Amino acid sequence: MTWVETLRTAFDAIRTRRMRSALTVLGILIGIAAVILTVGLGQGAQQQVASQIDALGSNLLVVTPGSATATSGIRSGRGSATTLTSSDAAMLADPAVAPDIAAVAPVTSSQQVVVGNGTTWTTSIVGTTPAWLQVRARSTADGRFFTQTELSGSAPVAVIGSTTAAEVGLRNPVGQTVTVGGLSVTVIGELNTAGTTLGGDQDDQVVLPATTYADAFSGGTTAISSIYLEGRSQADLSAAYQEATNALLTAHGVTAQTADFQVNSQASLVQTATTTAHILTVLLEGIAGISLLVGGIGVMNIMLVSVTERVREIGLRKALGATPGAILRQFLVEASVLGLVGGLLGLAVGLVGAVVLPRFISQPVTISTPAAVGALVVSLVIGVAAGAYPANRAARLAPIDALRSE
Repeated sequence: MTWVETLRTAFDAIRTRRMRSALTVLGILIGIAAVILTVGLGQGAQQQVASQIDALGSNLLVVTPGSATATSGIRSGRGSATTLTSSDAAMLADPAVAPDIAAVAPVTSSQQVVVGNGTTWTTSIVGTTPAWLQVRARSTADGRFFTQTELSGSAPVAVIGSTTAAEVGLRNPVGQTVTVGGLSVTVIGELNTAGTTLGGDQDDQVVLPATTYADAFSGGTTAISSIYLEGRSQADLSAAYQEATNALLTAHGVTAQTADFQVNSQASLVQTATTTAHILTVLLEGIAGISLLVGGIGVMNIMLVSVTERVREIGLRKALGATPGAILRQFLVEASVLGLVGGLLGLAVGLVGAVVLPRFISQPVTISTPAAVGALVVSLVIGVAAGAYPANRAARLAPIDALRSE
């Protein structure tokens, strides 16, 4: 029997048992589609997290205070202490102290009520310096950011986010006056849209000069919530991290073991988030793998039933001169075709799902070419592996036993 005859016989056998073959293909289809979509969801999540972290600022380091301890001895969480000051930020901005730090932006924030056009909205109020725009990789869509002169003079000016502007009914906020926590300020700029990141809605905030913020909301204190640092380049980020850590340890008179601050790098945030997403992806891939296993068992079951139903056909073929190898090849081809067709349809469903799913779950799905090719190979391997035992069983049937079976 030639390969052409083998293929024709296999397709005829599959076509004759349409419903059974369709159900078998469906098992492989579901497994392959599940693998493609779970890998795509995992990779999409990793890329989304990485892009959100990048949106926080380029080559970013974040210095936060340590934990505060109450008189009762109870320690609060990290960031609850007031161990960072504007002097620390000024020290880190000195090239002689930290030559690999390009820009420094001290930040103090709180929740305040904003009133505009008679509408109130509670949002995040940020007190910082002009370097904030560079360090946080932001820009203004309209107007401008405040200057060093306005910072030095505690000018009552503000830069507003688009979400905040919309919530208080300001269509064109630049030049209008709003009240922030009882302080009347003039809006001189509107930030470009940054969307939602790990830190929340980046468009729902009002940015004030640090001095204006301190006078209005913190009694002129020099304590700050955090310090954002920008490295000169991605390659210099590690050096900037060491310089910032060593400078603060010396300035605060503490050791690494008793440090009253913490420095977090963008790289560590990416690594942590990526590791978490990878673990979830592996779990989902395991579930999809079980679906593939079930599909493979379905193929084996169909082929075993096919051997049982076609015993007389097998005996007749052998009696007419078909070799065990030809019979083995015929059943292996049938199983392989079922696996391959299931794989192709599963790949098609996975590609369609990658386009449709993001519209419903707001989660990107990234199609991986290696995963798609691997899925097709796996579907073919499943077909061959699942058909090996039934095919071998058919090939070992004795012609006389097969012909006299009922």
